[in-house]
Order: sequence, then structure tokens, then C-alpha cells
Amino acid sequence: MNWGNGIVVVFVVFAAIMISMVTICMKKDDLHLVTQNYYQEEIKYQEHIEKVSNASTLAYQALRFDREQNSVSIKLPKGANAELHLFRPSDARLDQKLKVNIADENATVVDLSKLKSGYWKLKLTWTSEGKSYYQEQKITI
Repeated sequence: MNWGNGIVVVFVVFAAIMISMVTICMKKDDLHLVTQNYYQEEIKYQEHIEKVSNASTLAYQALRFDREQNSVSIKLPKGANAELHLFRPSDARLDQKLKVNIADENATVVDLSKLKSGYWKLKLTWTSEGKSYYQEQKITI
């Protein structure tokens, strides 16, 4: 075999490997966007900044993860309306949104034992006394 044939063989093998890798990647069905409507989410970002700023001025921690109990406690003022978003960055199909109504001053406990193990983001959004708040916590189950 001469140099010309060797170079052609290398290029053909390289092209075959690239084509097979692209085919395998395209057949995967678990490709998900972080959010379906990311353009509208970007427009609302200033509101999000204000919610984070409001939450940072509070004297208490609203969201607390207990690794031993595999649960999260939510401590908010009485009458607050909250939504807890359990966000799984690696698989959007596992995301959950829970409505939380605070009836008393005690912490509301949410059991996380049924969640698939791995990396999660807990996103808590709530409204109290006409102000909106947002707090986020990253956890590993």
C-alpha cells in the first residue's frame, strides 16, 4: 500500500466514525430544553431580580433542606402563598411544581424521599403582604 491509499483509508475511517457518532446522538430521545418558553422567561428576569433582592433582606431562611430526613422545611409568614418548583436540570420530565399554602407560623415539611437520587434545585417563590420573594437551594439526594 502506498501513501495515497493510506491517506484515503484514514479519511474514510474518520468519516465513518463521525457519521456513526452523529447518528447515535440524533437517536437519543432525552434531549430537553431547560424551559420551553425561554424568551418570555428572559423578559421577566428583572422581576426575578427584585424577588431575590426582597428575599435577601429577610431575617429568616425560608427554605431549609434536611439531608437525614430527606425533606425540606418551608418557613413563611402566615397567609403566604408559595410554589415550590423541584427542578431536575438533567431531565425535565422529573420536574414537579407544588402549591404550598401557609396556614400557621410553623414550618411546612415537604417529603422528598420519592424523588430520584441526584442533583436537584429547589426553587421557592412566594407572595406575602403584597411583596414577591424567591429563594433557591441546590441539593443532592
